Amino acid sequence: MFTVGLLAGGVLTAGVLWLLSGLFTPLPAGVRQGLIVAVALLAALRDAGKLSLRLPQNARQIPQDVLRRHLARGALQFGFELGTGVRTYVSASAPYALAVAVLLSGGSYVPALAAGLGFGAGRALTPALRRLSGDGERWDGLLARRLSGMTVLCSVLITAAACAIFP
Repeated sequence: MFTVGLLAGGVLTAGVLWLLSGLFTPLPAGVRQGLIVAVALLAALRDAGKLSLRLPQNARQIPQDVLRRHLARGALQFGFELGTGVRTYVSASAPYALAVAVLLSGGSYVPALAAGLGFGAGRALTPALRRLSGDGERWDGLLARRLSGMTVLCSVLITAAACAIFP
């Protein structure tokens, strides 16, 4: 249920951004593409530690009592709220760059849907891999050592994807 909520939340957020993207279609495609690339580059620079930039976010965690009321519904709600990226902390810049790309693209809904599913799946991947590792403490240590590099890599990949996918 948690993963279903994550995917649904990601798709909802991407869908709203895609719907709002119609407001930006009067801007020339070159201007929109330039803005997408500029934001993606800012995200990569921020994640590389070369630029100090506050992210617009609700930097708090979803209350744990959501899970206590009813386990299945709570897991779905918790996942949904986490999947939207609106009621929780998002430390990396790449999701913001991708959100801007969806917002400014004004194109097909397919890349927006893929972005929403990708965000939800990415958030589901972390707890799944930790559980599958068999040793959560060791996994946490490995993640802590590699997180900075992984974050920068994701920002660079989002920049490349934004250039390729969103005309």
